[in-house]
Amino acid sequence: MKIILANPRGFCAGVNMAIESLERALELFGTPLYVYHEIVHNRSVVERFKKRGVVFVDGIEEIPQEATVLYSAHGVAPAIRAAAERNHLRAIDATCPLVTKVHLEAVRFARENYTIFLIGHEGHDEVLGTTGEAPDHIRLVEDEADVEALDLPPDAKVAYLTQTTLSVSDAEVIIAALKRRFPHIVGPSRDDICYATQNRQEAVRELMPEVDAVIVLGSQNSSNSLRLAEMARGFKCPAYLVDSVHELPNDTFAGGETVLITAGASAPEEMVEECVSQLRERFGATVESRTVREEHVSFPLPRELRVVALNGPA
Repeated sequence: MKIILANPRGFCAGVNMAIESLERALELFGTPLYVYHEIVHNRSVVERFKKRGVVFVDGIEEIPQEATVLYSAHGVAPAIRAAAERNHLRAIDATCPLVTKVHLEAVRFARENYTIFLIGHEGHDEVLGTTGEAPDHIRLVEDEADVEALDLPPDAKVAYLTQTTLSVSDAEVIIAALKRRFPHIVGPSRDDICYATQNRQEAVRELMPEVDAVIVLGSQNSSNSLRLAEMARGFKCPAYLVDSVHELPNDTFAGGETVLITAGASAPEEMVEECVSQLRERFGATVESRTVREEHVSFPLPRELRVVALNGPA
């Protein structure tokens, strides 16, 4: 067996910042510490923090008054921030800055009285947060059929935004359909799909012609991990999205394959290392690391944590 390790893979700058924020908050405030939604969409990361006393909630009303809450990397709606303030919660905002950018674009377009088509997946935490910024102006569009079903006239004042973790090619198809319906539609000044999502997809796309199968380390509720597996299958190649190598059936490989291993932007590197180790042990696999794109992006910790680090807890 030959393993090709895709680079870049795994944690992006936003995930690194969110996880570091939670680590720092634990140091500063101890437990109980609450997180609104999963800190990132990865089962092993969430379970690790649960074991340390972190409580993940899906409703702000589940958090006792005056407790500490950290907002996940996916962002939250203004109504959540207002509820936290009413309950006198100490809020730490670990929203990825690239998600914040989409929120600000939604606010700007709404202020200018655009109808905003948000390209994304219904129910995703990021979509819920963005929609909450301008609920009266935003319509969710998931595919070309949704575009065809839109009941606005061709000259309507419209704009589009996208969830940051979409498949680039899928988003381009929907944007093209919107432009056919509304030739004057406006979009963000810069692409909303985040650099890390695009880079991981580019790495898989470039390396696919060389491999017989793909392993994507990531959780089933991770949008960007799902897109990596879908992209591989689009090349008529077997692709396995798993949290751990132990989830692969025993007969997945015979031992002579060339296997591409990558990881979604919320999957920890130790999952990749464990997978490589197991395949080496079982099949005597050789490993080649291939870098398609360099990444040198980092984000600072939330202001709330920087202030406490300087002045001490209130």
